[in-house]
Amino acid sequence: MSNDDLTHENFDFRGFDVPDLKAVTLASSSDGEQSKQPKTKHEDASRNRRHGKKKSKSDARSKKRAGAGKTSESFDDYEDYEEREAVSKADKKASKDRPGLFAPMTLREVTVRNRIWLPPMCTYSSFARDGRPTPFHYQHYVSRAFGGFGMVIVESTAVAPEGRITPCDLGLWEDGQIDAWRWIVDGIREAGAVPAIQLNHAGRKASTGCFAVGYDGQSVPEEAGGWPTMAPSEIAFGGLRTPRALSVDEIHGLVGAFAAAAGRAVAAGFQAIQIHAAHGYLISQFLDPLSNERDDEYGGDLTGRSRFLVEVVDAVRGAVPEGVPVLVRISATDWAAGGWDLDQTIALSKVLKEHGVDVMDVSTGGIMSGVSIPVKPNYQVPFSEQVKAKADIPVTAVGLITKPKQAAKILAHGEADAVEIGRAALRDPYWPLRAANKLGIPSTEIPYAPQYVAGAY
Repeated sequence: MSNDDLTHENFDFRGFDVPDLKAVTLASSSDGEQSKQPKTKHEDASRNRRHGKKKSKSDARSKKRAGAGKTSESFDDYEDYEEREAVSKADKKASKDRPGLFAPMTLREVTVRNRIWLPPMCTYSSFARDGRPTPFHYQHYVSRAFGGFGMVIVESTAVAPEGRITPCDLGLWEDGQIDAWRWIVDGIREAGAVPAIQLNHAGRKASTGCFAVGYDGQSVPEEAGGWPTMAPSEIAFGGLRTPRALSVDEIHGLVGAFAAAAGRAVAAGFQAIQIHAAHGYLISQFLDPLSNERDDEYGGDLTGRSRFLVEVVDAVRGAVPEGVPVLVRISATDWAAGGWDLDQTIALSKVLKEHGVDVMDVSTGGIMSGVSIPVKPNYQVPFSEQVKAKADIPVTAVGLITKPKQAAKILAHGEADAVEIGRAALRDPYWPLRAANKLGIPSTEIPYAPQYVAGAY
C-alpha cells in the first residue's frame, strides 16, 4: 500500500512522513468500511477451545448466584440502562429533526442546495505557470457541479505568485486573471452548485515540485522555476529550503493581498470565499507555536499567533459584499506534542465567529513533518463535532468519508452541518446522485440536470 492510499481527500502529504504504519488504521474494504459479520455459536465455541476455555460447573454456579436476587448494584445497572435508553431515544429524536444530506443550507444570502460539498483539492494543472485556469479546470469542476454537489470549492489559489505551493498552482494575484475564471464560475452556477474558492499562501511550503514540474516532495531550484520562500520564522518544513522570516510590513502587505484576491474572486462570480488556514501553509504556520517563534505582535500567545488570520478575515470580510459567506479551513491539531491542538482551535473559532466567519472547515495535520496520524474512516469527524458544539459555529467534516450512509450518519448525529467528499469524488464525479439513490431518495428529489434525467437511477 502506498502512502498516497493513506491520505484523505484534501491533505498534501508531499514532504510529510508517516513513519509508523502500524499506527495507521485503515478499513479493510476498498470503500473504507470494515465488514462486520456476527460470530456464530460454533465460531465462539471454536475460539474458546483454541484459548483453552472450558465451561466449568463452578462457572455455572457463579453465574446462577450472580443472577439471584436484586442487589443494589443490579438496581444501579438498571438505572444506568434506563438513562442510556433515554439518551438514545433523545438522540434518535434529534436525528429526525436534523437536516439530511439533501437539505438546503443558507449562509448569509447564499443558499446551497445540499450538504454534500466538494473540498478544495490541488490539481497542479496551470501548466503555463501563470496562475490561470484551463479547460481541464472547467471539466473538473463543472462535471462535479452536474454530479450534484451543493458547493464546489475550487482548489488552493495563490494570493501572490510566491505564495503558490508549486509553479503550476492557480492564482488570483492580479486583475488580468479574473476573466480566465468567469466561464468556470458560470458553468458551476448553471449546473446548480455554489462556486467557492480557497485563497492561500503556502509560506515555507511554497516552491515545491509536482508531477508537471518534477522535484516532487522537494524545493524546486530557482533555475527550474522555483523561488525563495518566507514564513513567520526561519524554520524549514522537513527537507524543504529554509524560509526567511517576514517583516511586519510584509505581513501587512499579505493581509492586503488576501483582501484583493477575495475582491477579484467576487468579480469573477464566486459566491463564497474560503481562507486556507490549515495543513501547514502560511496562516497555519503563524498559528502553530512549533513553527512560529516570533517575539513581536504576531507571535507568542494565542492572541499573537492568531493575529495574522484575524486581520486576514477582517480584510476579506471588508472586501466582499455582506451577503457573501466567508469560510475558514483549519487544522484542528498538528498531531505533535506542544503544537497546535483542539483547545486552541475551539478558542480561535469563537473569535472568528465574532469577526464574521460563517463556517469552519475542520481538518487536521500538515503543519509538522515526521508525525504519525491515525488515518481511518471518520478520523477527523470528532474534531468537527467538538468545534461545532463548543464554538457554536457551523462546521464541515472531512476525512475518508466515502459511503452515503456514513455521510448521512455524520449529519444525523449532529457532528457536522455538511460533509466534504474529496477522493471519492475524484473517482466518481456523480457521487451525490449515486448517494441519493443508495439512501432511497426519489429521483424527482435528486439534483439531476435535465439533460441527465433519462439516465437517473
